Amino acid sequence: MIELRNVVKRYRTRAGYRTVLDGIDLTIRPGEKVGILGMNGAGKSTLIRMISGVEYPSSGRVQRTMSVSWPLAFAGGFQGSLTGLDNLKFVCRVYGRDYRQAEPFVRDFAELGAYFNEPVKNYSSGMRARLAFALSMAIEFDCFLIDEVVTVGDSRFHEKCERELFERRSDRALIFVSHDRNTIAKHCQRASVLKNGRLYEFQNIDDAYAFYDSHPAD
Repeated sequence: MIELRNVVKRYRTRAGYRTVLDGIDLTIRPGEKVGILGMNGAGKSTLIRMISGVEYPSSGRVQRTMSVSWPLAFAGGFQGSLTGLDNLKFVCRVYGRDYRQAEPFVRDFAELGAYFNEPVKNYSSGMRARLAFALSMAIEFDCFLIDEVVTVGDSRFHEKCERELFERRSDRALIFVSHDRNTIAKHCQRASVLKNGRLYEFQNIDDAYAFYDSHPAD
């Protein structure tokens, strides 16, 4: 289970502190698939990073009893001077997996060719995203976090990602940030709307979109 209780996140700006998340409560149970909706700048990616542990809340509590992926396609943890293979070795060491078992899958899935043995700092953003997604699939998690930036590459690569994540790991929990109504309706059981730092939960996806469409950001 993943539980957020009264989570607040503030950032210091030149104009003072800005509150992005303001008292967020959220519970994700094993196998649940939840969509997060919100306008650009509402704090959706910040919320995903809080859940993953990439960032810490300013106050409140985030508790995880399930293993949680980093945000798919988030390559911020890569060491740019290391190769794709070296980054794979590092990630596998952190998660206690033998990189030699994961390497064939990551090489094949990421489709980097010779660049897999080149420094990641030389990769395009799409190449970094493909490597990050492949690494996420090589390490088994109970819950996968998906930011909408995962949609990189061509339609063929999108289809491959969908098969790997939504079909082969259909028993896992999922937290999905997206503006795409069809994607949320297809893959999620319920949805929440993030607006003005607050999270509004709905058991029915149509109700969530009705609220989202009728309450633009103030």
